[in-house]
Formats: sequence, C-alpha cells, structure tokens
Amino acid sequence: MVFIIVNFLKTFQSLEKSKLINLLILFFCALFFWTSITCLLPTLPAYIQDIGATAKQVGYVMGCFAIGLLLSRVWLGKLADEGLSQLIRGVNINSAIINFSVRFFRRFIGKLVDYPSRKVVIIIGTLVATFAPIGYFLLNSLPELMVIRAFHGVSIAAFTTGYSALVVDLSPQKQRGELIGYMSLAVPIGMAFGPAVGGFLQEYTNYGILFSVSASCGVLAFILATQIREFDFSQNHKRDSIRLKRDKQKDRTFKQIISNASFLVPSLILLLIGSLFGTLVTFLPLYLRYIGLDFNVGYFYTVAAIASFVVRFISGQASDRYGRGIFISISIVCYIFSMSLLTFAHNSNILLLSALLEGTGAGMLVPIILALISDRCSATERGKVFAICVSGFDVGVALGGPVLGSLLLDLGYRFLFAVTAIFAIIALIVFMGFSNKDIPNSWRFALGYVEDLYAVK
Repeated sequence: MVFIIVNFLKTFQSLEKSKLINLLILFFCALFFWTSITCLLPTLPAYIQDIGATAKQVGYVMGCFAIGLLLSRVWLGKLADEGLSQLIRGVNINSAIINFSVRFFRRFIGKLVDYPSRKVVIIIGTLVATFAPIGYFLLNSLPELMVIRAFHGVSIAAFTTGYSALVVDLSPQKQRGELIGYMSLAVPIGMAFGPAVGGFLQEYTNYGILFSVSASCGVLAFILATQIREFDFSQNHKRDSIRLKRDKQKDRTFKQIISNASFLVPSLILLLIGSLFGTLVTFLPLYLRYIGLDFNVGYFYTVAAIASFVVRFISGQASDRYGRGIFISISIVCYIFSMSLLTFAHNSNILLLSALLEGTGAGMLVPIILALISDRCSATERGKVFAICVSGFDVGVALGGPVLGSLLLDLGYRFLFAVTAIFAIIALIVFMGFSNKDIPNSWRFALGYVEDLYAVK
C-alpha cells in the first residue's frame, strides 16, 4: 500500500504545475458531480414507486435517463472537438443568423467560442445535474418524471465526454492509463459517499432534503468547472495548433468511426455491460424489497465503490505496462461472477460479495476501455470517438431498465439478473474473439500476450 501511495504522488509530481492544478480542479469537480448523481441511485426508484408507480413504470422512468444520453452524446462530443463557433456554423441556417450567434457567444465567453472546448461541455453537465433533482421534487406525474429523467441523462453525456477527453489531453501518453485510472477515482468515491448519504437522508429525513442535497452538489461541481483553465495561448500553443490542424485533416467522419472495427467491439462491450448496469440500478432496490431482505441497498453501492476505488490504483498503471486486454478480460469475468451471485442471493454476505466483484469489474473496465479507445484515435477526434463508443453504454442502460424489465420481469427478479450474467458471458466471448485485427491476435491480446494492433502510433 505504501508503494502504491508513493507511486501515486510521484506520478502527479512529475506533471507540469498548470496541468496538475487543472487535474486537481477536475477531480474535485467530478467528486461533487458523481455525489450528486449517485445519492439518487438507491432512492429514486423507491421514490417513484412511493408516489404510485408500478415496478414496470419505475423501469420506464429510470430508462428515460438513457434517452437524454443518446440524444445529446454525439452533439456534445462534436462540441468538445470542434468548438461552439464551428458547431453553430455547421447548422444549416441563414448565414446572418449564424454570424450573429458566433458574435453573441464570443462577447460572453471570449475566444473560448473559437476552440474545441471540453470545459463548456463539462459546465453543461454540472448545470443539468443542478436543476434535474429540483424537477423530480416539483413534478411528480409519470410523464413529467420521464421528461426530467431524460433531461438528467444529458448531465452524464456532457460531463463524462468532456471530463474523459480533457483528462486524456492533460495526460502524457506513457502515463495515460495510470492517470485515467487515478482521475476516475472520483467515480467510486462519489459512489461510496453518495448512495450512503442518499439512503440515510431517505430513512431519516424526507425526499425534499434529499433532492436539495443532490442539487447542492451539482452547484459545487459547476463552480469548480468554471475554474478550469483549458487553453494556453502561448507560442507553444500556436505550434500545437498547427500540428492539430494537420492531424484534423486525417480525422474520420462519424460514419467511419461507427463502422470501424477498432471502435465497434469496445462499443459492443459497453452495450452489454451497460444493460447489466441499467438492470442493476433500476431493479436492485425493488429486488431487495421483493425478497424481504433487511439490507440497506446503499451498502451495496458503497462496497462496490470501495472495490472500484482500490483496483483503480493498480489496474491503470499495470495496463500501461502489460496491455489493456488482460485487464478488460478480468473485469468482465468479475461481472459474470457478480451477477451470478446476485441471481441466487439470499443473505447480506452474498450481496456484499457480489458488490465487491461488481466494483472490481467496474474499476477496471471503464477507465481501461477509455484508455483503449484513446489509444486508437487522434486528439482532434477524441470527443467524437468517446461520445460514439460510450453511447454503447447509454443504449445498454436504456435496455436494462424499461426493455428488459418489460420483457423479463414477469419471470421474476432472479431470472432478470441471470440474463445479465449471460450478457457478461457474451461480452467476454466477443472481446476474446474480436478485440484485435483477427481471431488469433484477439485471443492473445485479451490474455495480454500481444500489443494492440489498432493503436495509433
């Protein structure tokens, strides 16, 4: 443990001061953002049911989160890569209106309008995270809740796209996996703290206070997001801009990215695991109510978050050294065992072991797949690629909530979670068979024996 802490400090001390400050601001911004999101994980399904919704209707509302994600993710990725002025000019509207819009935004945010802006996208995410919890409390009919839940989904689409791209921008290539792992620690810390706070507030106060706390965390995240210093208008930046413009000419279109095998497999893996996660988040609280187990569901998320926290200290750096494939394979195996245990859970010990494995899988899979994707694209197309690939996870969340619930809930909660274990098995088969340029190399890459042949040199 001492070695891990020493290495952690050594890595951050090696960074330039400006990059270190940016990363610290980003980390605490993400911490408040994820606390805002996750304090509603164990409580929102119960809140929706308490105001009169059926179990299936809970699934519909929770699944609407993915609608907001899907409708906004690609647009936000393009904003992160191209900047607001290019995005506005890409809209087929009268040129006078476009020029007025660009001048309007330039007046208020200066030259930031002319450059790719991860910061603007992050700010959008924190603003949505601020206002959505208020909407849950003020609007309580089923259609209204579905609209607010879809709106809330924009927060994840914006924040994760901007945050992931900016972290990679600030990370030296040889330390990319390590720094992504460290910076993604905000997720398990937020998931350890948020659900525990949410469960406590639900039990000992009321929903009004719960939603107020969630909104307050969004406000703190927004304040920190405004302090990010994204651009350096120095001579070095000008030279970098020339290189980036040259690289941008080689960038792939959305159609080319979607059809590219190097991104298709990670997207499919995220789709299957997203379905698993969507089912878990939507139906775990209701599952525990159904089996009559006296267990605070917030503890499940807390244990998962602790496991995710610990494993990120090791897996990111190790993936830089030993390759991404072996750790993605291990993470999927953890998901298989976690969902299998959850299917047959009958006491708190099995639930906690399932949470431990789920957190371990999440702690390796998400940051290392992000590192894998960033290895396979240029800096100037990173926002688009992240947006498209992570949309696989968004679609999975949508399937896991309303779709799987509608199709399988009548067969029982245990059967529903058994299907998620099968999804994880399929994800492992796909990754081991198709993650590299051919089946033999895919098999060896998944076991850590060969390098990634799709990586941009």
